[in-house]
Amino acid sequence: MTAGLKISGYASRFDERDAGGDRVRRGAFAASLLSRSTSLPMLSDHQRQIGVWDRVTEDGTGLFVEGRVTDPALTRLITAGKVNGLSIGYRTRRATPREGGRDLLDLDLREISVVAFPMLGSARIDTVSEPVTERTNHRRLA
Repeated sequence: MTAGLKISGYASRFDERDAGGDRVRRGAFAASLLSRSTSLPMLSDHQRQIGVWDRVTEDGTGLFVEGRVTDPALTRLITAGKVNGLSIGYRTRRATPREGGRDLLDLDLREISVVAFPMLGSARIDTVSEPVTERTNHRRLA
């Protein structure tokens, strides 16, 4: 297991309008999550790798994520409460236009980033746990 600061929260919430006027609809991530053969990258500001996502799942609220931040500088910013936003990187497969934005119906999820200013104000890190450390379990064999 890679060491790191454990974080979790919602990277997207259904039916909430983001700063660009778009709303992600329930089920928009389902096909993308089912078709993934590798884990999604955890990036900083959609730029560089800073950790790993251990769990990414769509539930009744939105896109819930759990992972480990392995970058020391970002770990300090998160634990200090300076950075707590989450943001999704995606390609739109299907959307319907509406006044002021779009309803996003099918998204190809590419990555999830830790950001200072998320497009969706409620997409935040909700839980921060102490860093996980590398441990080797030794068991005495009879």
